[in-house]
Amino acid sequence: MLKCTKKVAMAIACHPDDIEFMMAGTLIRLRDAGYEVHYMNIANGSLGTNSMSYEEIVCMRREEAMNAAKIMGAVYHESICDDLEVLYTPQLLAKVVEVFRQVEPSILLTHGPYDYMEDHINAGRLAVSAAFCRGMTNFKCDRSIPATLQDVAVYHSQPHSLTDSLRRVVKPDFFVDITSTMEEKKAMLSCHKSQKEWLDKSQGNDAYIDELIYRGKHYGKMSGKYEYADGWIRHSYLGFGPEDFDPLAELQAD
Repeated sequence: MLKCTKKVAMAIACHPDDIEFMMAGTLIRLRDAGYEVHYMNIANGSLGTNSMSYEEIVCMRREEAMNAAKIMGAVYHESICDDLEVLYTPQLLAKVVEVFRQVEPSILLTHGPYDYMEDHINAGRLAVSAAFCRGMTNFKCDRSIPATLQDVAVYHSQPHSLTDSLRRVVKPDFFVDITSTMEEKKAMLSCHKSQKEWLDKSQGNDAYIDELIYRGKHYGKMSGKYEYADGWIRHSYLGFGPEDFDPLAELQAD
């Protein structure tokens, strides 16, 4: 593989608001370090309501995600399927590969294989496989987009529940200081009004923001040195680039 000369980072998550909770702090830090940042939710949030029609909620959650990406200055990419239809299929994989080759990121942030729900796990699998297939010229896509050969470092976020599906605590490999990003993260999450209002009714006012703050403090405390942090686990380098290609380690050192 060839080391990429472009500084491009991409977050590929499952549902609208997953990036805000799990990845946005680190993505903001990367943006501030000079990276072009990209934002993609694989699912469209179609099941995130008990009161709106399919058309209403999909339209609303798309607008919410676009507004959040705009706050960050990220390039927004369209969702490609409904909630609970995030399955590891050749059809969905081909769509993600097309986007990945167009963006040509050297950093991929996505869900881990230990997440608490199948949609998240499958979104992470699709993202990782798309990165792996980036240079395979015979991989079939609907559109003819050239294969790419850049090195990619893949990092897995911490699950929403802080545990895996069997209630076991997931411990990060390392932490990124996101203290300086918290106000921007809160502003991004506040864009997702459909989800915030539902949680406010069921769990109390500002429950959504409170959870965001709790996550940041939880991993900050776990780090032993940051007030707020994102926790990350690095994927194997095999098939993605050299073992020493670890750009988030450079971000930690800043």
